[in-house]
Amino acid sequence: MNRRTRVIGVVVLILWCLSLHTATLLAGQQKELPKPQPQEIQKMQEAMPSKPTVKPATPRKLLVFNLCGPKGFRHGCIPYWDKALAIMGEKTGAFSVVISDDMEMFRRKNLKQFDAVCFNNTTRLPFDPNSTAALCKSLMAFVNGGKGIVGIHAATDNFYDWPEAQEMMGGKFTGHPWGAGGTWAIKIDEPNHPLTAAFKGKGFKIKDEIYRTEPPLYSRDKCLVLMSLDMSDEATRNVKGFKPTDEDTGISWIKTWGKGRVFYCSLGHNNEVTWNQPVLQHILDGIQFALGDYEVDAKPRLKTPK
Repeated sequence: MNRRTRVIGVVVLILWCLSLHTATLLAGQQKELPKPQPQEIQKMQEAMPSKPTVKPATPRKLLVFNLCGPKGFRHGCIPYWDKALAIMGEKTGAFSVVISDDMEMFRRKNLKQFDAVCFNNTTRLPFDPNSTAALCKSLMAFVNGGKGIVGIHAATDNFYDWPEAQEMMGGKFTGHPWGAGGTWAIKIDEPNHPLTAAFKGKGFKIKDEIYRTEPPLYSRDKCLVLMSLDMSDEATRNVKGFKPTDEDTGISWIKTWGKGRVFYCSLGHNNEVTWNQPVLQHILDGIQFALGDYEVDAKPRLKTPK
């Protein structure tokens, strides 16, 4: 082996080692975001459900993950949802919470302690079947084996190098013409479903940022859509840049994946959503579904909304 070959080999080895540690280093680079104030925490506590929707079959543990990749937008609501979910778990007793931004949590030895993972507004997570193969394999085995995934708002802004995980989530970020300063109409697609019970069968309006959902990842033959944008509302429909595929914009949905379960809700960009009582109940119900305690129908309806 000549000197040039040895040098190339050393460089390749160094780059490989660096790739293994990139995810861990990212956690230390996250700039601290403003935390909720005492009066806001009080609002969360008052709006939070007081008991679990269903009694847990066994003590449940939820990993609330909040890392954003170096090219991902970091939502200011992340600390709010960290706090809200911690309060939810403690007040209802439905689950305990571990909050982390360390990609090492997705190694099998660490992940196996949890019943579900909640992606709290994560964006551009460094999952790649080539450079982080072990982490991808571990997470996919986790869900396929019977565990759960919960996604809040920006959780679909991930997995751009991992199509299988995008398919699992049921969507990817392609824009949000419904901005955080607007008030948008939501319709209940499944008014009789247990996971929409908090809304009592009635649509509602909410000030929040709504993500566009586009086929083929988002499809009603792949998931059970619980809520979507109500395009009969003039303000909701007549946004700048409206596209034909926006006609069906999902807000929350559930699906099975292997033996596991996925719950996603687009709401949650604005901080005040963390003390919106019906939305919090909906989130709790979805989490208990993902944890495996709330056994509900998740079969797609295979229909086009009116």
